[in-house]
Amino acid sequence: MRKEIIIQDPNEQKLIEELNIRTDVKAERIKRFLALPDLSKKENSPIKIIADRIISLPIFSDFDIVSIPKIVTVEDEFDVLNSPKDHPTRKETDTFFIDQTHHLRTQMTVMWPFYLRDKSVLEKLEKDGQIMALAPGLVYRKDEIDRKHFPAFHQIDGLLICKKDKKIITLDDLKEVETEMTKVIFGNDIEYRFLVDSFPFTDPSVQIEIKFNDDWLEVVGSGLVHQQVLKNLGLDPEVYNGWAFGFGIERLAMVKMQIPDIRIFWSTDPRITNQFKDINSKYKEVSKYPETSRDISFIIDKNINLNNYYEIVRDFADNLIEEVKLVDEFENEAKFGAGKKSYTFRIVYRSPERTLTSEEINKIQEEIRQETVKQLNAILR
Repeated sequence: MRKEIIIQDPNEQKLIEELNIRTDVKAERIKRFLALPDLSKKENSPIKIIADRIISLPIFSDFDIVSIPKIVTVEDEFDVLNSPKDHPTRKETDTFFIDQTHHLRTQMTVMWPFYLRDKSVLEKLEKDGQIMALAPGLVYRKDEIDRKHFPAFHQIDGLLICKKDKKIITLDDLKEVETEMTKVIFGNDIEYRFLVDSFPFTDPSVQIEIKFNDDWLEVVGSGLVHQQVLKNLGLDPEVYNGWAFGFGIERLAMVKMQIPDIRIFWSTDPRITNQFKDINSKYKEVSKYPETSRDISFIIDKNINLNNYYEIVRDFADNLIEEVKLVDEFENEAKFGAGKKSYTFRIVYRSPERTLTSEEINKIQEEIRQETVKQLNAILR
């Protein structure tokens, strides 16, 4: 029987209370992302349509639906899941850290340690020799700014662990599951293939790709649960085995429903939201509003990660920016000084819902300029 398991962490509420007192830039960003709704639970959202389609598959009828905290620990997400010590997601340039040990989750795979600490789950594993779970939800990562990237997006992860005396899990078992998921979204006639992949928490690992508009697109990453991760979770790999998968829902919805801009998912404009009724809905532009661009050039320490700049832009422009393009970069020690680098970015403003005015764009642009100086110690050019 499927169960809905909501796992809470009392430390999360305490951390949120502390965040609400803080007024620094980092805290303000994190509070803004925590306030975003989970679109996998929002009616008429393409995210919910895709998530529900997967969850309702007969092969998942006995899978628990798991909800976990949005704030997790370095130990749970990185150490337990076998992440290398030098992995980029362990750094502030990629991940929204609250303090040295807590951050906004970057992948729903972090569901594993939460799920396997649940007393009822462990009892079920001992009694039935098998546990199964799906975990849809929001994850958060620092990233570039364009029509395909947003710092908050949705994933679904799946996990099956069973005793080897019940079943020896193979990649063929996993491929069967992935094939069903792919076909229920893209249709029985979709052309697909499996390729070798690599993830720290599965070994061996594979991905499934589909042929779409003559291009191959990755759909789902997956693999057999890594033996070291089983040990980290307190399970003997001589006794237990399993498979796991994970995928980003926005990517699939953009392909399936012909959505050109990731910001559309967050729109509350009924002209947009009313378009999405089922898996076969196709997005039609409300109107092609004009773009307006502004350039900004500055000199900063060349060791500063550019994700820091993208976060500044997001702070002030919210969802009014379509893209931030790096159009020029160069070094000149004699002119700029040692360790300095010049960048020129083109910020493309466009709303999917209305025409922007020059006055509001100029105001945002000036705020970005001033904050770039303040936060990055930049010299504007």
